[in-house]
Amino acid sequence: MSKIKPSKGAPYARILGVGGYRPTRVVPNEVILEKIDSSDEWIRSRSGIATRHWANDEETVAMMSIEASGKAIADAGIGAEQIGAVVVSTVSHFSQTPAIATEIADKLGTQKAAAFDISAGCAGFGYGLTLAKGMIVEGSAQYVLVIGVERLSDLTDLEDRATAFLFGDGAGAVIVGPATEPAIGPTVWGSEGDKAGTIKQTVPWDKFHIGDVTQLPLDSEGNVKFPAITQEGQAVFRWAVFEMAKVAQQALDAAGISPDDLDVFIPHQANERIIDSMVKTLKLPEHVTVARDVRTTGNTSAASIPLAMERLLATGEAKSGDTALVIGFGAGLVYAATVVTLP
Repeated sequence: MSKIKPSKGAPYARILGVGGYRPTRVVPNEVILEKIDSSDEWIRSRSGIATRHWANDEETVAMMSIEASGKAIADAGIGAEQIGAVVVSTVSHFSQTPAIATEIADKLGTQKAAAFDISAGCAGFGYGLTLAKGMIVEGSAQYVLVIGVERLSDLTDLEDRATAFLFGDGAGAVIVGPATEPAIGPTVWGSEGDKAGTIKQTVPWDKFHIGDVTQLPLDSEGNVKFPAITQEGQAVFRWAVFEMAKVAQQALDAAGISPDDLDVFIPHQANERIIDSMVKTLKLPEHVTVARDVRTTGNTSAASIPLAMERLLATGEAKSGDTALVIGFGAGLVYAATVVTLP
């Protein structure tokens, strides 16, 4: 019987560089209030969000990804031709095929890098990071580009008082490469499909395409609404507050890290109240820097963690070599948490 040769990858993997792109248009709460009965004070108190970025026609999923990726490549000090794989996490690329990752890989100048999209909602970056780590250690790529990118403004119902203020657009990217010591801990991830209906698209694409117009939701002017993201806010909040802190603690335990050992906490930027509750439940000490990018960026789903990471490093609130706990959670319901060394 023939034997398959063992893989010859790096002993460990780490994040080597990070980059982000935020659309030029900044949208304050006052704009959101034009179509919903609410107030700036209410939005801030419920979510912490004051502004968000919305993409213009030129700021496509591909364009934002390429901009963020270029910064990550430069930050890592490598060339695009060294990238062996490109993983893009998004729920807002509307072409079923081909994957947007192939276009991004080509335009960046990679040399026929493996490229594919994944859909894991707000946990997508964590899923992509885990896949990248496996590729580095397995030996199928020397460097992997992981991108989280969203144009959630395309999927926002501006007349839905519960969600109109939540979502933003942007892209975050990291380069994952070889390391001589552990720098990406074990991933604690999973799904709870029995709660799939708590965050979902209002109308599936097939129903929107062939459906009876009389059965589709209409806006205040009688026009058929484009499919949007909707959620059961209280159910999602309770799940995130009570269950995701447990997952975060499991990730710390798996990495052999205590809250006192942490320097930075970068949770998915869904809602500042959720962030505050997780900090309290985890009993994080005051020296731990907590990402609060949601205040000015809103919820950017798969892009939120790398965007928050990039901003913390750019502002000096976090520094290279810091130990950070990252956790993403969202539609599915799905989640992924791990401990990383910041680039």
